[in-house]
Amino acid sequence: MKRIQLEIKALSPLAISRQKPGGSVSECEDYIPGSVIRGAVASEILKQSGQEFANLSENGGDFQALFLGDEPAIFQNAYPNVSKIDRDDFIIQEEVKILPSTALSSKTKPGFKDNNGNGVFDTLIDRFCADGYGYAYEPTCPTDGDRVDSPGISFYSVFNDEYYKLSSKKRLLTRVGINRRRATSEEEILYSIEVLDESQLTGKNPNPVSYISSIVIPDNLLDSLWQFISNNSLSFRLGGSTSRGLGKVEIKSKILDIEISIVKSIQEKIEKFTNKLYERWEYKWSIFGYALKELSKNRQYFSLDLQADAILTERWQRTTVVSTQMLQKITGVDDESLILESANSSYDYRSGWNSAWGLMKDVELVINKGTVYLFSTAQPEKWYAALAELELKGIGEKTCEGFGQVEVCNNFHLVVREEAV
Repeated sequence: MKRIQLEIKALSPLAISRQKPGGSVSECEDYIPGSVIRGAVASEILKQSGQEFANLSENGGDFQALFLGDEPAIFQNAYPNVSKIDRDDFIIQEEVKILPSTALSSKTKPGFKDNNGNGVFDTLIDRFCADGYGYAYEPTCPTDGDRVDSPGISFYSVFNDEYYKLSSKKRLLTRVGINRRRATSEEEILYSIEVLDESQLTGKNPNPVSYISSIVIPDNLLDSLWQFISNNSLSFRLGGSTSRGLGKVEIKSKILDIEISIVKSIQEKIEKFTNKLYERWEYKWSIFGYALKELSKNRQYFSLDLQADAILTERWQRTTVVSTQMLQKITGVDDESLILESANSSYDYRSGWNSAWGLMKDVELVINKGTVYLFSTAQPEKWYAALAELELKGIGEKTCEGFGQVEVCNNFHLVVREEAV
């Protein structure tokens, strides 16, 4: 498998709508789902079906392999990658991550210190240690001692060892209804569309908004898809209301080599995470006395952090927890020593519109991005390659539409309370 990195620059407002099941209000997402990118690419290929790549031969050709094959291309979500350094200075980030749900910040002045907040820190390791020593873990803000809560940050990046919040701007566009018979504006019909803004600033020199995404694709389809996207960088339309001038984007693509030391990287992250956990257990929490249980030196710990919403099924039923049996079945690893130590998850419901079929999609129970699962094992060498594969392909159902993207041992878990950023 190879990876094509996409930088999507918005040239007009993007109507990436999401209507909650049972509701009547259509809200706008703050990112571009992988299903939207997937649909736009498929639609453009079909429009140009006379070309070699989109040749719909008797067996479907490349199109069938790309979207309907046993190993279809995985279109990951596109997250905003432009961060504001000061009033007029913006930078484009190469890597965007989801802040874990275990992160906390000041209730009165939340946010990273570099964004004029009181700092953000993670609680996964300390909460595990508190449970082991039999204490309730109720941290306070290290800056002012105030109460803490979720910082309200979804996307973040690290630049020069400084943490920055990433977000997208939204606005409402008001439109008038058209009388189809007279082709003129209809009286008493006004409606508004919430859209993602196409620029960070207003004025003579607005800074365009861009989003970063990736396509994980089999080696035999890599060159043809990359060439197709490069040749049609201004042809794609994302989201709804494209016939009204919305959804125009420019997509730049480049091929990334993801085979370099990916297994070694997983091993290093797990060892670093485990060492930090042992350090907190022995040198910080031991002042409270004896632990309720012994921390075995023969075990290593790792976290699974959802970088996108996930659809999980176990025994034909929807679930919000990745159990040890489920993880072993997904990865094909047989490890009786595997233990699920903790789960910090929340859920929501998601539906959508299938443009190809002209029908609503089924309502799905999804696990929210940012969810964290903590595991431990006495046989870590079995897991390095399997977890590397999991990071690449994702977990759960509909991974080809951007669901289930996962990261092993997000580095933000190493940011403890005394080192809030």
